[in-house]
Amino acid sequence: MNPDFAAMAESLHPSFERLVAGQAFTGGALPRDMPLSCVYLFTQGGRHLYVGRSNELRKRYARHCNPGATHRMAAFAFRLAREATGKAKSSYKAGEDSRAGLIANAEFLAAFTEAKARIRRMDYRFVDEADQTRQALLEIYCSVALRTPYNDFNTH
Repeated sequence: MNPDFAAMAESLHPSFERLVAGQAFTGGALPRDMPLSCVYLFTQGGRHLYVGRSNELRKRYARHCNPGATHRMAAFAFRLAREATGKAKSSYKAGEDSRAGLIANAEFLAAFTEAKARIRRMDYRFVDEADQTRQALLEIYCSVALRTPYNDFNTH
């Protein structure tokens, strides 16, 4: 393994521990002094569900769960709505199974709206990470270590 990569990978665990042990925030009650660039974690009932990263943390949180967030902004909520409606398979062709087609479906839209509300009720933790390479690796590290079921790194 490349020694620079190995050293960076080895240095991730303390940040992982700070993330998992960090103060949990719920219901949009976020601290005023949030850092911008972070890796964040959504947890529900003690189960870690989703890890993400952002360079505008407060805005990214809002895109996940605010009522006005669209299906293009709220990928985690969209995945939860897919699961709730049994529409798990992605389609990249125009039609009823496309993102636009699903969001036009009343049942799916209701599930998407509930998913955003559900995310807002989840515990939300974050750890500061400004270095973009470390941020990307830490997101993957946390996802693997926590076995978060809603993360995937598939290309589209």
